[in-house]
Amino acid sequence: MREDIRSMTPEELAAELREMGEPAFRSRQIFAWLHRGAGSFEEMSDISKSLREKLGERYELSAPGVARKQVSQADGTVKYLWELRDGNCIETVLMRYHHGNTVCISSQVGCRMGCAFCASTLGGKVRDLTPGEMLEQVMFAQRDSGLQVSNIVLMGIGEPMDNLDNVLRFLELVNHPQGMNIGMRHISLSTCGVIPGIRRLAELGLQLTLSVSLHAPDSETRDRIMPVNRAYGVEELFAACRDYFQKTGRRISFEYAMIDEVNDHDWQADLIVKKLRGMPGHVNLIPLNDVAESPLRPSRRVRQFQRRLEDQGVTATVRRSLGGDIDASCGQLRRKAMEIGRKGL
Repeated sequence: MREDIRSMTPEELAAELREMGEPAFRSRQIFAWLHRGAGSFEEMSDISKSLREKLGERYELSAPGVARKQVSQADGTVKYLWELRDGNCIETVLMRYHHGNTVCISSQVGCRMGCAFCASTLGGKVRDLTPGEMLEQVMFAQRDSGLQVSNIVLMGIGEPMDNLDNVLRFLELVNHPQGMNIGMRHISLSTCGVIPGIRRLAELGLQLTLSVSLHAPDSETRDRIMPVNRAYGVEELFAACRDYFQKTGRRISFEYAMIDEVNDHDWQADLIVKKLRGMPGHVNLIPLNDVAESPLRPSRRVRQFQRRLEDQGVTATVRRSLGGDIDASCGQLRRKAMEIGRKGL
């Protein structure tokens, strides 16, 4: 299989070109084309035909196809189901906010984490995405919509810490001044609690926002809805978060999907307050999206839970629900496409 050229840095491109007997300065031109969203080498009009042919023989370059696109009539949210070069599908969501446009990208095809409330994990993990495939979600969502992307969240299908080497390369590429040049402070990376990844990220000191999918502050509940807790317990998770804050100085966002009569009790709010004492953190309460295959239902106590946290000094917000009239829950659109494919419709 040919190497994904969009995953390469300008320095790597320059080294490859020298090996091919070509001038290294061409790497800047090629890199610029790749990051403008070129879908084929033929589009690179200022590169010689002979070099384009050499590149085509050695490297993979294509654009993901739009398998399906949904646009919310309520708020303009756009959800893409992309078909990749190997036929697999992933999702990307483009959301409009007053402070700019945010794209939520996937990091894997499927997910092996098994969270009970998430459609992404149904069917398990198929494979990791390359850095180039992550980058393509940003640039082609931007190109198709005509909207400038200013913020990125890695909260789509997959667990970023389970594909961390590729995620770190993606961050390097999307942050590159010769590329899309999206600053680290405009990027959020989510994890369900893969602690080795959190500790590695802390050592790197990147100025992104770490979002931890907490969803329960106690081991009994978290074990039941998030299998990752059996490998990396909630107490160990909070300890890793404290270390992360001490090393980076970056406040952590704790994501909390509100599930009816599971994690929405007053004592659980009080436990969150206790665990966050002395560590700046923000709790983002998420009204649960219904997933047909799950028995879990949205909480009826979101506002009460928020008030209980705030009354005890913890910053808590309720995530604005976008795309409510489309397949809003992560993984739902891909899941529907898989079902249709199996039925041959």
